[in-house]
Amino acid sequence: MSVLKMLADSLRSGAVEVVDLTAPLSAETPILQLPEPFANTIPFRLEEISRYDDRGPAWYWNDIHTGEHTGTHFDAPVHWVTGQDGLDVAQVPLQHLLAPAVVLDCTAEAGKDADFLLQIEHVRDWERANGPLPEGGWLLYRTGWDRRAEDGAAFLNQGSWPGISPGCARWLAEETPILGVGVETVGTDAGAAHSFDPAFPCHSFFLGAGKYGLTQLRNLDRLPATGALVIAPPLPILGGSGSPLRVLALVER
Repeated sequence: MSVLKMLADSLRSGAVEVVDLTAPLSAETPILQLPEPFANTIPFRLEEISRYDDRGPAWYWNDIHTGEHTGTHFDAPVHWVTGQDGLDVAQVPLQHLLAPAVVLDCTAEAGKDADFLLQIEHVRDWERANGPLPEGGWLLYRTGWDRRAEDGAAFLNQGSWPGISPGCARWLAEETPILGVGVETVGTDAGAAHSFDPAFPCHSFFLGAGKYGLTQLRNLDRLPATGALVIAPPLPILGGSGSPLRVLALVER
């Protein structure tokens, strides 16, 4: 039996479950707010073109108004100054869009401290318990922050949310074989990352190393620590720095 037929049969039987890691996209989707004088992205908005009326009697459709980095989205290397000579979102190799993933769970720590930062020793502890980080795979960093996703104020939390320390971000980006990092928060960096050295280290180190970011993920609690396969294809926007996307995980049951 071919590998693809085995996969199709496993999906049909439920032996492999598809888990949606994507936050629904709407006008209420929380977006990052930068202070003046920096420019900000627009909120997501649908603009109706026609809906079974005199503008189009048999069809319903909309124009979409959104930013590249809205809701669950993909950060390409060119998004950051350190990766400005790197790939745009349309140039990401196809084999990077289907990759193994592991989940590192710091929900308890982030529940006690909204500014909790992942350190190298936390990852080392995880590796001792679960094995090495996956070559060419995603590190999905679970903090339980998706529980706040329906409340924009609680989700943005006055600029306070968990993240990754500068030292750990650099180590993960430069010394481990992972493809990128995925988080449940509004961006890959901690809420306080503007004050770090360097500022926004996840963006700086990961994108500077030609790696990627996934943000505003949900349902990481439904994934095992190891063994999931993530499908994360962004829109192929020519010259784009990122894209909203639908992130799916395949999990053996």
